[in-house]
Amino acid sequence: MPTHILSTSLAVLLAALALPGQSRSDATAPTADTARQDPAAMQAGRELSQLFLQGNTAAVWARMTPAMQESIGSAAAMAQFHEKVIADLGGEVAVLDESTRLQPGIRVYMRTSRWSRLPTPILMQWAVDDDGKVAGFLVQPKPGAKPEAAPSPHLDYRTKAHLRLPFEGEWHVAWGGRDIERNYHAAFPGQRFAYDILKVVDGSTHRGDGTSLEDYYCWNERIIAPAGGTVLEVVDDVPDQAIGTRNPNAPAGNHVMLDLGNGEYALLAHLRQGSVAVRKGQQVAAGDELGRCGNSGNTSEPHLHFHLQDAPVFGEGDGLPAFFEHYTADGRAVERGEPVGGQVIAPAPQATAR
Repeated sequence: MPTHILSTSLAVLLAALALPGQSRSDATAPTADTARQDPAAMQAGRELSQLFLQGNTAAVWARMTPAMQESIGSAAAMAQFHEKVIADLGGEVAVLDESTRLQPGIRVYMRTSRWSRLPTPILMQWAVDDDGKVAGFLVQPKPGAKPEAAPSPHLDYRTKAHLRLPFEGEWHVAWGGRDIERNYHAAFPGQRFAYDILKVVDGSTHRGDGTSLEDYYCWNERIIAPAGGTVLEVVDDVPDQAIGTRNPNAPAGNHVMLDLGNGEYALLAHLRQGSVAVRKGQQVAAGDELGRCGNSGNTSEPHLHFHLQDAPVFGEGDGLPAFFEHYTADGRAVERGEPVGGQVIAPAPQATAR
């Protein structure tokens, strides 16, 4: 299945630091003192967490031991690490748990929270010595944690735009629906109801060994407007990724953002470089070609990423349910509904693009 638009390598999320006397693999191992909450550790951990989350890495750097500073390299490297964490994880949206642990000469603070761009809870951990200096720090997905669907204010929302499927012919829903099992986008508020869609023939997404972009059945297929609207944003110059590579620095790759009216905005992402056929400010009708299916951005193979949101800028606001009209799902006619992962969907004859 294609990689999520905001999927990221866990390796870049780890601080280059383990707690004193520990490896990353056992950094959260319980001890006899686990249940004991230490007020000093709690206060220090909360202060340091807030400084880091606010981007005040200079203050964090000033509170680190010389050994920690040597491990990181420089204050600039610490700032760069913060920027990378924010780029990969987004922002902290909810603290799920806080705890402390006492070790000889060290107070440990552990904070588990939900962030906007990763489905699993994130562990932030600080170790502070008896002098109040930071002797250890890490940020990583919490080991063993399972993703959960993000809360949404739009669970009962009904799409106002009359949406048609944004392609022609039969496509397979790789990820879609409201539960994590069928749609891991659901863990992210902004993509709560998003879809990854591609073409499958005889059980495979590609011909041959799948090492070439041209091997993939959806490669260069027409992507069309799901409804009438105004083009808000166009990106068309991001190179398509070779199979086995990704581009997390441009997660949506080449894409089009449409204003469908009534506070509904549609993102169609991972388009082929140079294929976008519309311009910013242009009015489009349902069925107009927007571009061609590609493999640009943070994606593991060619596919279309589609979602609705309640804000005009990608990465802002909350996702909206997308109720499509006049399509078939696994051969059965659907007048209005939400496709789910595993279904084969196609526009009904009356919805076919001109």
